[in-house]
Amino acid sequence: MEKILLSLLSLGGMGLLFGAVLAFASKRFAVEKDPRAEAIREVLPGANCGACGYPGCDGFADAVASGKAPVDGCTVGGSPVALKVGSIMGVEVEEKERRIARVLCQGDCHNAVNKYEYRGIQDCVAASMLASGPKGCSYGCLGLGTCVRACPFDAIHISDRGIAVVDPDRCTGCGKCVEACPKNLIELIPESSLVQVLCISKDPGKQVRENCKVGCIGCRLCVKACQFEAIDFVDNLARIRYDKCVNCMVCAEKCPTGAIYADFSKRKVAFIDEDKCIGCTACKRVCKFESIDGERKQKHRVLADKCTGCGQCVERCPVDAITLSVRGN
Repeated sequence: MEKILLSLLSLGGMGLLFGAVLAFASKRFAVEKDPRAEAIREVLPGANCGACGYPGCDGFADAVASGKAPVDGCTVGGSPVALKVGSIMGVEVEEKERRIARVLCQGDCHNAVNKYEYRGIQDCVAASMLASGPKGCSYGCLGLGTCVRACPFDAIHISDRGIAVVDPDRCTGCGKCVEACPKNLIELIPESSLVQVLCISKDPGKQVRENCKVGCIGCRLCVKACQFEAIDFVDNLARIRYDKCVNCMVCAEKCPTGAIYADFSKRKVAFIDEDKCIGCTACKRVCKFESIDGERKQKHRVLADKCTGCGQCVERCPVDAITLSVRGN
């Protein structure tokens, strides 16, 4: 009995001793946490997607507080979160436009041909290792869902025609799908851009036609039609310059294959308020489409059937007499 009591007392004493040592060590060697990191963590969305390059929101918050990460590094939160983080860190943040992912391919089962029947693993990376995949176009979307599985926000799905499609309302612009795609055909584009070239094929036009009905054939009609130098032509492929594009959509109208997509449901038209118009002709002179009628010192009007909604007249008008609205509204 005495041995048992002695053992219990010994163990109890050792527990108290070790506890005291640990308590002292936790105080003595404690690492102080920057309170700003806690405040930053509170304003982050909590997605823990890792798109910022750090292991979750906690890692990003610590990195920002220590000056290792930019205050606008959270793509999921976008500008609203960046402004809050900047306020916590005491720095000014320039508001940036939200970017969303876009699959630059329309080569679905109705538009593109296959060169063989693929029966392997349902993974784009695996399929692309076998003769660049089953698609006749080596640049095309394989539709096996690698991007779908990479997306942490359920913003991508494979359509019933076998091609990846992004849901812009759910997309956060985290870029996970961009990294996952072995064909490099997913791009983050400005949310305001209503025009995109949905093809990345660099093949000659004849070969493109053989493989896909809606591919870019390098005809350059879009380049010639663009009045704003917003289209580059490199490696047999047209590319939109989003910093110059004004969403006039003329290039999409001229494209013979439909490789250029434009959301015509959001196309705008100009309207001149005659009560404000002073007849200075500034809008008429700047219009590249001859869609404004009127002489000097007379009220001007917009020829709606010619107007492309490019907005150049709105910017030039000195009395703010011109507005843009979606056609039909």
